[in-house]
Amino acid sequence: MVSADGRGLVSQAGAVLLWETMRVTGLGRGLSTGLDRWRAPRAVHDPGKIVADLAAAVALGGDCLADIAVLREQPELAGPVASDPVVSRLVSALAADLPRALKAIRSARAAARERAWALAGENAPGADGGLVTVDLDATIVIAHSEKEQAAPTWKKTFGFHPLAAFYRDEHKQGRWGYSRCGSEIKRRRPLAPNAPRMPSSPG
Repeated sequence: MVSADGRGLVSQAGAVLLWETMRVTGLGRGLSTGLDRWRAPRAVHDPGKIVADLAAAVALGGDCLADIAVLREQPELAGPVASDPVVSRLVSALAADLPRALKAIRSARAAARERAWALAGENAPGADGGLVTVDLDATIVIAHSEKEQAAPTWKKTFGFHPLAAFYRDEHKQGRWGYSRCGSEIKRRRPLAPNAPRMPSSPG
């Protein structure tokens, strides 16, 4: 039965998949442990949970810290979500100690990725000894800009142009040559500690 009376409706329900993935792989616990040093005295909100909520907000289409409000409005779905000032103070604290903060986040992510690989067993990419294809793809996140002389993206829009790396079982034809893909992986290796090594081709 389809109902439009506004009861029992949950928007952004797809975020449950993200939180379940974090729970099963231990990413949530890893972030909480790794970022505990940045937890302020008498703080109510766990820094690891805040970072996880920010990641979920971005995955749901957010483009700024304030967009974490989409989760705050649904506590039954997201649980307790920190206020904007609390989120801002944590981001400032992490930015002030960036090398250690990034190391903690990367360590938690690497452990979670290893756990996911172990859970997949023989179905994990590369488990059969074959090559693991890394698909690099970009997307556009629209964001309004009031900066003077702000330059548009190549699609004539304003916002961010993040590049994501996906593990694929099959090679996907793209516009990039093999040598450029190799260089991009090398540039982003700190962001993906467990990415397979790809030798660069000459030229």
